Amino acid sequence: MKDDKADVLIVKKRNENDAFGMVVLADIVKKVLAKDKAPDRVNLYEIMAKPVISIEPDLDVRYCARRFGLSNAPVVESGQVVGIVSYDELVFKGLCELID
Repeated sequence: MKDDKADVLIVKKRNENDAFGMVVLADIVKKVLAKDKAPDRVNLYEIMAKPVISIEPDLDVRYCARRFGLSNAPVVESGQVVGIVSYDELVFKGLCELID
């Protein structure tokens, strides 16, 4: 996460019947650092959210936060993660629409 400057990680499905998982920076802070755990001794599956509510690429962004109350959501198309929508991006898009 540090090298890629990412606040969110999507954890791949182990098999076709599995669900995606997700780890956000706050999970690491609350579930690892705040509990004085050694980060190199914690597995993602121990702190990740799973299953994750995913959205489809054609969902109107106005409904993402309003309908699901999501701060981050993987965008899934044909069973593959193609991106992530974050609350920050939704707010920025909304502000841009107000200005236009």
